[in-house]
Amino acid sequence: MGMQYQDYIWDLGGTLLDNYETSSRAFVETLAEFGRKADKSAVYVALKQSTQEAIETFAQGLPGFLEAYKAREKDALSHPQLFEGAKPLLEKIVAAGGRNFLVTHRNHNVTEVLEATGIRSYFTEVVTSDAGFARKPSPESFLYLKEKYQLSDALVIGDRLIDVTAGRAAGFASMLYHGQVPLDRLIEV
Repeated sequence: MGMQYQDYIWDLGGTLLDNYETSSRAFVETLAEFGRKADKSAVYVALKQSTQEAIETFAQGLPGFLEAYKAREKDALSHPQLFEGAKPLLEKIVAAGGRNFLVTHRNHNVTEVLEATGIRSYFTEVVTSDAGFARKPSPESFLYLKEKYQLSDALVIGDRLIDVTAGRAAGFASMLYHGQVPLDRLIEV
């Protein structure tokens, strides 16, 4: 049986890159410096909502916390962590003759993350915020890829509703990914 889709359009943070795991650890470690304890999984859930949400929940009334957390997080994210199965899956797609694309709200610095995790070579094109397209949920960046590469049979994978909304608006099948299952088990290639 062949591949279900020919082309895959990925989101990065929270989809291929487990940045919430990295950020949660940095958040909990920073809290400890400020003399507070918190459960890492609860922090993870709050951070997925927003940094603001996590601060209101766990770091209320701690002056200087945000700055300290951001500094620690920046340091932690320089050793990025992929979700389990991400690299083998990207590799399998390319080996089977498929293509991977990346659409991210981050800027060109994302290349460093892709290099650090060893997955840069698996992408046909990486679309960053520097391209100037409207942010997701606008389908603009997806329509650009659709046009440029004549995509007809593509799957969009992201961890937030905006990814799915943008993908569907561009006429692609879309999947919400929450990180519970290793990626290479979730998608059959």
